[in-house]
Amino acid sequence: MGMAGNFAAPHIFLPTHSSSITLRKQYNPISSSQNFFKFSSCRKFKNPISVINRVNASTASVSTEKKEELLPLDVSEINEKCKKWVWKGNTINYFVYPEGNNDSSNPPLLLIHGFGASVAHWRRNIPTLAQSYTVYAIDLLGFGASDKPAGFAYSMEVWAEMILDFLDEIVQRPAILMGNSVGSLACVIAAAESTRTLVRGLVLLNCAGGMNNKAIVDDWRIKLLLPLLWFFDFLLKQKVIASYLFDRVRQRDSLRNILSSIYGNKDNVDEDLVDIIKKPAEDEGALDAFVSIVTGPPGPNPVQLIPKINLPVLVLWGDEDPFTPIDGPVGKYFSSLPSRLPNVNLFLLEGVGHCPHDDRPDLVHEKLLPWLANLPAS
Repeated sequence: MGMAGNFAAPHIFLPTHSSSITLRKQYNPISSSQNFFKFSSCRKFKNPISVINRVNASTASVSTEKKEELLPLDVSEINEKCKKWVWKGNTINYFVYPEGNNDSSNPPLLLIHGFGASVAHWRRNIPTLAQSYTVYAIDLLGFGASDKPAGFAYSMEVWAEMILDFLDEIVQRPAILMGNSVGSLACVIAAAESTRTLVRGLVLLNCAGGMNNKAIVDDWRIKLLLPLLWFFDFLLKQKVIASYLFDRVRQRDSLRNILSSIYGNKDNVDEDLVDIIKKPAEDEGALDAFVSIVTGPPGPNPVQLIPKINLPVLVLWGDEDPFTPIDGPVGKYFSSLPSRLPNVNLFLLEGVGHCPHDDRPDLVHEKLLPWLANLPAS
């Protein structure tokens, strides 16, 4: 998601994300927090994807493969049952559900949150998925309850390495990687770099084009705004300014407004969701992590990585995402893949925003579960 960890995605703080320049309102770094992340409603566009691949509420009950939708896990239950893993001297928070189910013939699932989110952002998905699969969810370094080391230089490559080491040391079986936003991109990098046959497949939910707004793709809108992006980086490197902005955005009302702007289903922007985003942002090191991620290198681009991956790939995309819109550069690239790569399936989810798994979990499960059931045996 976006800051969601330091808050719901660098995209939330910086609406000028590479594939998201369909801005709802131009960003003004001097405006008040009330106007900081307000956007007008997404414009409608002609979908470049086949109508067969559009998914909405009226079709969500069609699939005979669909499991019963279960109630979300309580956030308190997730927090109480999380485990710790020490990786390169840092304590990493993770969750496994149900415990003691590693004998299943189905591959385990590893869920990777987006920017600023944490394992609890999957609370609406884990019970349903766990009916057939052992589900792991992990807090990336710098997010959630994982360590936020002082002076650390965050990068997409570091997170991808962490994912592969987690598979090797904790899961100890080839798994399906499922990510949202920058979590999706971390999954793509991990799959492209893995030489250990640890990854069985990828599920990408509104994949980001980079760790931050400087993930430059061939889009004149991004190039036009590049001076503003560099200026914003300069401001964030001033401790007083960064602290002021960070404090304003992590207020409950500001977070609720931000989240409402990126969710199609406003009913799911509840107090639990606000808490999931807000609490890690109050940790020591959260501000430093935010600044490092937003001002650091954007990392590898999925356009260069996807052709290297021969694994089955399922792409699910909310059509009302203001940060990585389907008609933006990254969205257009992913929408072109099914016609060119036989291992890629893509479905557009109508009325869904940047975080499909939490926005409309029923639509996600309606396509995800049959895809998982039809994966080739290892």
